[in-house]
Amino acid sequence: MNSLSKPFHGIIPPLVTPLTGRDQLDHDGLQRLIEHTITGGVHGLFILGSTGEAPSLSYRLRRELVDAVCRQVGDRTPVLVGITDTAFVESVSLAQHAADAGAAAVVLTTPYYFPAGQTELISYVRNITPKLPLPLMLYNMPQLTKVWFEIESLKQLADLDGIVGLKDSSGDMTYFEEAAKLKTIRPDWSVMIGPEAKLPEAMRLGGDGAVAGGANVLPRLFVDCYEAKLANNNVELAELHDRINEFQRIYEIGKYASKYIKATKCCLSLMGICNDFMAEPFHSFHVPQRQQVADILNQLDIPVTQS
Repeated sequence: MNSLSKPFHGIIPPLVTPLTGRDQLDHDGLQRLIEHTITGGVHGLFILGSTGEAPSLSYRLRRELVDAVCRQVGDRTPVLVGITDTAFVESVSLAQHAADAGAAAVVLTTPYYFPAGQTELISYVRNITPKLPLPLMLYNMPQLTKVWFEIESLKQLADLDGIVGLKDSSGDMTYFEEAAKLKTIRPDWSVMIGPEAKLPEAMRLGGDGAVAGGANVLPRLFVDCYEAKLANNNVELAELHDRINEFQRIYEIGKYASKYIKATKCCLSLMGICNDFMAEPFHSFHVPQRQQVADILNQLDIPVTQS
């Protein structure tokens, strides 16, 4: 088992997966996106998460993405790879591929489609963790998987050295606070927030940062917000948080859970970073929604280079 010298922290964008077509990776766009985020000062990159449309990608493309990202990033920042799957052996197989490619850790949410009970979930994590060649970050995403990593379950799993923390995307700050308290049991754990606008509150409650989708688009804004909170610079923090809240208006465009990914990819397309092609069954924003996103970016003085 590889060990990490310190817990994950700061701003780790869950990268979108740039595509040029069905099962075709946008390599040029991916390269620009990686450089855009790393130049913005992020503290890691998370690929094959919800924002990366992982469940909609072929196993072949997932491995192509892992190889491309790890090769370009090198040792500049940690790469975390989502390995969630409905099949146990596929998660283990992708974890091994990630390790071979040079990733730093893997990320696992509760298996989806068949909702598991907590007893089954605990057994599942206990069975899979020893088979993973990299440290494991658990990922609480009940909106999409229908199952929580309940706090009592996390307590029972805290004796597994291979687990190094939790990403919580539930939006329930009472739950997040209880999860952060688990660091009294496992001080090496990192507890990261998913809903990016809650970053200051999450850090106040003991969190270590955010896996912030908006950091695909505005990495420096989120890094500055994180650093302002660390420094207790409340005036700067308030200004930066207001700007983040203004940016959040892009997520009010469109419908369904896919609107967050669509909005993020639309921003990146408008900025000339990567294509906004969506993995099926989804499609990118049409012209009216695209213009709404462009208007918000213009109001925030973010350069729009594409129509």
